[in-house]
Amino acid sequence: LRDNRIELVRASWHELSISVSDVSLSDEGQYTCSLFTMPVKTSKAFLTVLGVPEKPQITGFTSPVMEGERMQLTCKTSGSKPAADIRWFKNDKEVKDVKYLKEEDATRKTFTVSSTLDFLADRSDDGAVVSCRVDHESLNSTPQIAMQVLEIHYTPLVKIISSNSWPEEGQSIILTCESKGKPVPEPVLWTKDGGELPDPERMVVNGRVLSISFLNKTDNGTYRCEAKNPIGRNSTEYVLIVHDVFNTLLPTTVIPSLTTATVTTNVALTASTTTSATATSIRDPNALAGQTGPDHALIGGIVAVVVFVTLCSIILLGRYLARHKGTYLTNEAKGAEDAPDADTAIINAEGSQVNAEEKKEYFI
Repeated sequence: LRDNRIELVRASWHELSISVSDVSLSDEGQYTCSLFTMPVKTSKAFLTVLGVPEKPQITGFTSPVMEGERMQLTCKTSGSKPAADIRWFKNDKEVKDVKYLKEEDATRKTFTVSSTLDFLADRSDDGAVVSCRVDHESLNSTPQIAMQVLEIHYTPLVKIISSNSWPEEGQSIILTCESKGKPVPEPVLWTKDGGELPDPERMVVNGRVLSISFLNKTDNGTYRCEAKNPIGRNSTEYVLIVHDVFNTLLPTTVIPSLTTATVTTNVALTASTTTSATATSIRDPNALAGQTGPDHALIGGIVAVVVFVTLCSIILLGRYLARHKGTYLTNEAKGAEDAPDADTAIINAEGSQVNAEEKKEYFI
């Protein structure tokens, strides 16, 4: 061996050692050690030299990429022996669906390896780190890595957030329009029912925020927030419904006079009215406030009073007619027992004009 890279390290009757510096692929082959005895004794060994792959490079990326476009990234490395292995990662997550190609170099001793990553650009890929990793036994478990940061442009994504989920009359509400896009969207545009905001004094726009004070029913409608950038525009809508002011259910009023009249006149009627009033005052705690039905106790009380007044009127009228009728028959009947006929009885009756000229009798 005659090479400046080869040095004699140890020489004795029992051992002969050499060292080879700056190893190259040409150093690969069979080495023979000979002992010049009679006969000559030899020993052989085959030296295998590994080809270290070059640092990989990623090609095919042009910045920026529009959302929806197809991207083809290629990672290539040369000089590996045996052929190196290439793996793709996106944000530290390995991507399996890739193409792999292996070619021999001109010397037919090393290989050039390439791998292609093919995918559609999505807004979720913006800012993602794509890396190509080359694994080879000559790298001593320290792979070579090439990285590429993706830049994806996309139309704005718009969302409206409300500060009040149940707006009522007189209250205020704040609508926030969140828009995210690349490039950054321009200031948003607020409209109501397809036109401009009708009341600028109460409807104030500050950047992406729309504030409406002193809500009323005229504020009901569809509010639209629109955002745009050089890639395109997008919008979303919010339907505002202003509710009536929340009212607490008032207790049912029971008229005391109705209850008193019923108690003194009719026991059965008193029991019925008292039960209705008691039942009315007891409410279902699970019932929604503001939902009222017909006041059955009040209606029942009015009906009871009408019946009571009618009965009292009939009784008083009957008693009056009975008293008047008895008095008339009594005056007519006096002196009729001994009279031979009706004419004589009338003449002899008390209160007649014959016996009492000063008395007068009226018929009603």
